[in-house]
Parts: sequence; structure tokens; C-alpha cells
Amino acid sequence: MPAAPTTVLLTVEQAAEQLTIGRTTLYALIRTGAITSVRIGKLRRLRPADLAAYTARLTA
Repeated sequence: MPAAPTTVLLTVEQAAEQLTIGRTTLYALIRTGAITSVRIGKLRRLRPADLAAYTARLTA
């Protein structure tokens, strides 16, 4: 049985939904450097590991 595909990069909308925050708030966190993101052309993407690192810093 094949394994389910793993999402390597999330859209800003997907990442904001996972963090239960708004898109604008997430863009502000990206702008301040609190969360690392990747640009692919005009698109902005986030790694799930970067979201986990951000939440870990919040609870530390």
C-alpha cells in the first residue's frame, strides 16, 4: 500500500489555518522574521518544520 503524500511546503493560507491565525497576521510574522518562509517566483511558501519551530519558541 503506497504511503500518503507528505506536504513539503504549505501555502500561507494553509499555514495560517494550522496556526489558527489570520493570513495578515502570518504575513506580519514573516515580515518580522519570526517565521521563515521561502519565495518561489511570486509565491510564498512555508515549511511545516518552520511552523513547528515557531510554536516551540512560543511555548519555551
